[in-house]
Amino acid sequence: MADTLKEILLDSSRRPNVVTDLGELVDAEVSDKGGVSGAVVKTGFAAVKKIKPGIIPSAVDSLLDDFAGALEPFYGDYRAQGGNDFGAYLTSRSDEASDALLGVTDSRAERSSRDSIKKVYSKLRPNGKKNVEEALPRLGQLIDKHAAAV
Repeated sequence: MADTLKEILLDSSRRPNVVTDLGELVDAEVSDKGGVSGAVVKTGFAAVKKIKPGIIPSAVDSLLDDFAGALEPFYGDYRAQGGNDFGAYLTSRSDEASDALLGVTDSRAERSSRDSIKKVYSKLRPNGKKNVEEALPRLGQLIDKHAAAV
């Protein structure tokens, strides 16, 4: 098992597969959303994809280094504790982990020059924490999967 998330997620030979898997994770999380708030997420997601086809894999790839950095302290602690399910670990620290990940996207959205992206992000952001927290088990499993392949 690799020692750091950078070794697991950012290695040039593995990065394309990581990006693909993370894109699929985003699609699955959006697809699983239900109710009124789920409809808002699905509508916003569809709007973003319509504005710029291919934006999800591109965004995942461009954010991956920052996401790995944001999660690195969690992964280090998880490894130090001898954990075997990073998804469960992230869920146990969902408040902190989601804040760390949202800090990355908040910063990126703030720096965006595209008003359409800022507008959609601002509409989705109020439920962002809940949505990220719900995705943490899958995210941890995905990282475990890639760590096992190192």
